[in-house]
Amino acid sequence: MKVFINDNSFLDKGFSISTDKNKLNFDTIYHYLDRESYWAKGIPTEKLKLAIENALCFGVYQHKTQIGFARVITDKATFAYIADVFILPEFRGKGLSKWLIQTILSHADLQGLRRWSLATADAHGLYSQFGFTEITRPERWMEMFTPYQVLNKEKNERKEANF
Repeated sequence: MKVFINDNSFLDKGFSISTDKNKLNFDTIYHYLDRESYWAKGIPTEKLKLAIENALCFGVYQHKTQIGFARVITDKATFAYIADVFILPEFRGKGLSKWLIQTILSHADLQGLRRWSLATADAHGLYSQFGFTEITRPERWMEMFTPYQVLNKEKNERKEANF
């Protein structure tokens, strides 16, 4: 993989990336995903906690303050799906998202995978720099999709029905 960014250019400025889940700031992650992202609005806290628990997570930090995040859902042998990638708005434009993706793709546990996948509405330019392309045979892919708002609405309707 081509190296776009030298780690030291960020490390020297107090930035770091870690897969240590003990360093993650759940409130920062939840606030961004629930209130600012277009893909996870309404995510229940329990769902996010479980998602973090069962994924390889990458936290981006300035000193000890979390400023970014990504999850990789993987079997560590053949497939990985990159999800929930974000850098807080005030830290964008510095190359941190590029550094984050580079760090994910070069992680020791994720080498030799047959397929990487992700979904994005607005970051094609970022991911294409690393070799991601549109799905070449979309007719072979299927999905089941249940937006969080629907889950929350059903939950609230059940609560109201019990009164």
